[in-house]
Amino acid sequence: MGLFRDSSRTVRIDQRADDAVVVRTTGGPWRLWSDAFGALAIRAVQILVVVALAAGVIWGIRQLTVVTIPLVIALILASAFAPLMGWLRRRGIPSIAATLLTLLAIAIVLTGIGWLIVWAVRDQWDELYAQAQGGFSDLMAWAQTLPLQIDRAQIDEWVSSLGGFVTSAQFGSGALAGVSAVAGFITGLVLMIVMLFFFLKDGPQMWQFLLRPFRGSAYERAQRVGDKTVTVLGSYVRGTATVAAVDAVGILIGLLILQVPLALPLAVLVFLLAFIPIVGATLAGALAALVALVANGWVVALVVVGVVVLVNQLEGNFLQPVLMGRSMHLHAFVILVALAAGTVLGGIVGAVLAVPLTAVAWGIVQVWDGPHTPARWARPHRRELALDSGMS
Repeated sequence: MGLFRDSSRTVRIDQRADDAVVVRTTGGPWRLWSDAFGALAIRAVQILVVVALAAGVIWGIRQLTVVTIPLVIALILASAFAPLMGWLRRRGIPSIAATLLTLLAIAIVLTGIGWLIVWAVRDQWDELYAQAQGGFSDLMAWAQTLPLQIDRAQIDEWVSSLGGFVTSAQFGSGALAGVSAVAGFITGLVLMIVMLFFFLKDGPQMWQFLLRPFRGSAYERAQRVGDKTVTVLGSYVRGTATVAAVDAVGILIGLLILQVPLALPLAVLVFLLAFIPIVGATLAGALAALVALVANGWVVALVVVGVVVLVNQLEGNFLQPVLMGRSMHLHAFVILVALAAGTVLGGIVGAVLAVPLTAVAWGIVQVWDGPHTPARWARPHRRELALDSGMS
């Protein structure tokens, strides 16, 4: 199409048949950036800029966890209860009344669960404490038979060291830090409730306000991203809560049949830990087996382990695929990586939020170029489609 020269370089501009304009630069210092290694260097700089930007965003989020964590939790809960709000509004209930009814239902459920836990622990704590003391004595007697030569004086020294730490200034500063953490938790809880109220009441209007700068295809894409985010978060929370409730009821029945103490608090713990995939079920089963070991002996503890494994297998192979669906399916490797990254960045809260946020990111990729059209780089190849059809 054209050839231009100056003292340092030659620029050639070509126009292909598809009307794309290609600019080729030869000679001079630009030659260093025009070959394959130069293209690699440019891409490396771009990656470094993206990584630095992501690190800055993560740093800012970690500095503002009092705001960001309640914001994300409120968004997840609002997405989970969006169908209930829509049902109430379709029945002609005003938005403010529907929001207050939803918040009241959430408060009643959480208060009831908390009261059941406190009642069960208070009712059975003395018995469990006495059994734990007996189990500890049996463990010490068994330790005397080991070739490690652990005598009673060493055990008393360890106990004395523990008591000294409890009465030390270091423990006192840790207790003060704990009080500060409790104050931060209360602040975050109040902020989350306020945010949840506004998300439930004015969520659609708030989202439409954020979409005002977009036009044309960008507006349609942003609309798809918002709808997919709400759908994925809501489906994840409702599906996980249903699966967790079934797990908790199944394990509760097993613990009651085996007469394991603190059955109800352990079932509630199973429900809560189910929101941490893979790791939560294992930890809940280990705690239930430990209580059974202390209170009922090793035979009952083994039976409890069998009950936990059976319930988890039934849930993973039958219930979860039906409730969560293929759109929510993430590979176990992806879940483990997300859990590890979330735990490092945000502790327990990060572990809970890592998987749903990862599912949202993958859901956005699936609708990036259309309602049922993933982003170009995420589309399966023909050979992959052929393999999937052959396996099915």
